[in-house]
Amino acid sequence: MGSYLTDGSGKSLYMFASDTSTKSTCTGQCLQYWPILSGMPSAGSGVDGTKLATAMTRGATQVTYAGHPLYHYAGDKGAGDTSGQGSNNFGARWWLLAPSGQPITTSSPGSGSSSSAAYGYGNG
Repeated sequence: MGSYLTDGSGKSLYMFASDTSTKSTCTGQCLQYWPILSGMPSAGSGVDGTKLATAMTRGATQVTYAGHPLYHYAGDKGAGDTSGQGSNNFGARWWLLAPSGQPITTSSPGSGSSSSAAYGYGNG
């Protein structure tokens, strides 16, 4: 799937296709499976820091990248896992994000490596 965004621990980050620019539409039970990435962002290697921002989501500070609110997937157990890639649940698709800020729309979920294929993102 190429290079994609991860958090500071190497866990994959996703965007939800039904979200609007900096507005999360994942609510209720959706958040149990797709928890938001919260906190204050700082760019890691390969990440364009100018594309990082935050938005308020139900009282929490959610990290955004290129206008996309970011989420983890509860089914990803460790660094490099990409089990959520291409999932179609809660009304739309879930995609990994490339460092360019564009969704990676190949829909083959699975497990990847947290090596150089995953770009670092730090929250701190």
